[in-house]
Amino acid sequence: MDRIFIKNLTVETIIGIYDFERVTPQRVVLDLEMSADIARAAASEDVESTLNYKELSETLTQYLQDSRFQLIETMAERITELIRSDFGVRWVKLTLHKPDALPGDIDVGVIIERGDAV
Repeated sequence: MDRIFIKNLTVETIIGIYDFERVTPQRVVLDLEMSADIARAAASEDVESTLNYKELSETLTQYLQDSRFQLIETMAERITELIRSDFGVRWVKLTLHKPDALPGDIDVGVIIERGDAV
């Protein structure tokens, strides 16, 4: 299985359950691995033949900037649903970090995989 990855996609968004979190944007950081068949794109050098990571990154950034999730678990599910439905990805692994959730240099988050590995 070929994979395309995006690491450290950082977005400011409203995320959290506490009152202050509902008004102050926080950073979330996405690390993604997605199944892709890159053979056609490699042969043709045509971006239309592959998973366009620039378009996907821009779509996710806008989606998260517009969102108002309370839990990162819900955010992670919705991100993977969007990737699979809008970009035709069969399998995705998402590591979703909320680096400012706890004081100090502590990183928290969730890791989910959705779909069938090809």
